[in-house]
Amino acid sequence: MSLTILLVAGIAALVVIGAVALVFIRANNVNLTETGDEKPEWMRQTPPPETISATQADGEGFQVFDHDPGEELASPFAEQIEDILRARLQAHPELSHYDVDLGTAGDGSLEILVNGQKFSSVDDLPDDGLRQVFQEAIDSWNKN
Repeated sequence: MSLTILLVAGIAALVVIGAVALVFIRANNVNLTETGDEKPEWMRQTPPPETISATQADGEGFQVFDHDPGEELASPFAEQIEDILRARLQAHPELSHYDVDLGTAGDGSLEILVNGQKFSSVDDLPDDGLRQVFQEAIDSWNKN
């Protein structure tokens, strides 16, 4: 009986070791420095330049999104759009008084906070220029 248990345990250990080895071998077959279809789907895109600039300015290095302390929690794509939007707002002095933060509402929908006031849609924003710059940020993210 104990010999059977040892035999089954040994076979199970060999299967696990073989599976781990296969994962490592497959991982080494992905060339992360070249473009092309061999990269996993999640690695084929890089974050927008505004996100890269924001994370580097914060001393965080290269990250997929920039979430700063005190901000509402949002999905990575919303954080990237927020980075693009903030960079564009800096280029428009007439809109610089708007503090914009994106978050996720309790029901999972996008929440837009402008100077602390919550909006559920870009169309509901209080300023035509802000709506336009916000839409441009979304369009820029979609092109990335």
